[in-house]
Amino acid sequence: MALYNVMEEIVRNALHENIELLHLPCKCERCQEDILALSLNKLPAQYVVNQDSRPYIRAMYTADRQGATKILSTVIQAADVVAKNKRCGN
Repeated sequence: MALYNVMEEIVRNALHENIELLHLPCKCERCQEDILALSLNKLPAQYVVNQDSRPYIRAMYTADRQGATKILSTVIQAADVVAKNKRCGN
């Protein structure tokens, strides 16, 4: 069995759903992965062994206003850092 970090899925979805609102100077894969990595380092990991638990964990964070706001604000902060310190060369 493999471990799966559900928070990665949640943050990746939040980034993709809001990427246009972030007004990034670069939206390349490298910059998006940097935003994802910075965000995940600031948020608690949510590991599951059973893939059937993913919807429960996702709902726990996205249905809760405070949890969803924390995730989005973390993504926004990470996007700001990446925008000011691009490593992609674009």
